[in-house]
Amino acid sequence: MFGINGPEFILLLLIGILVIGPQRLPEYTQKLANLVREVRRMASGAREQIKEEVGIDIDDVDWKKYDPRQYDPRRIIKEALLEDDTKPVSAGGPAAVAAAASAAASHTEERPARIIESLGVGERAPFDSEAT
Repeated sequence: MFGINGPEFILLLLIGILVIGPQRLPEYTQKLANLVREVRRMASGAREQIKEEVGIDIDDVDWKKYDPRQYDPRRIIKEALLEDDTKPVSAGGPAAVAAAASAAASHTEERPARIIESLGVGERAPFDSEAT
């Protein structure tokens, strides 16, 4: 459960007996047992509350699907960049698709000239006091 094997458990038990003492050890073991029971009761109560509110059973959920370690950001970005956004035109067949692709390519080559406005000498940049 906690990665503790037999010899480690015996060592922890001996240390517990020495630190706590044999007189108080039954009291602390009873407190530990009560704590474990309370945690189990709270977990089952939470499970029932989720089942009532959401309407699904926790055991039926595929938790591996929600594991963030399975997502590789490099792969996601690569797939997004390589994704083909053009949809083929159904009417006209391959010739229409080729014509649409060449028209789109010629359209993207014609860009309007970029206009850069500069301030005059001594002119201050516009300032909006409500925006800051």
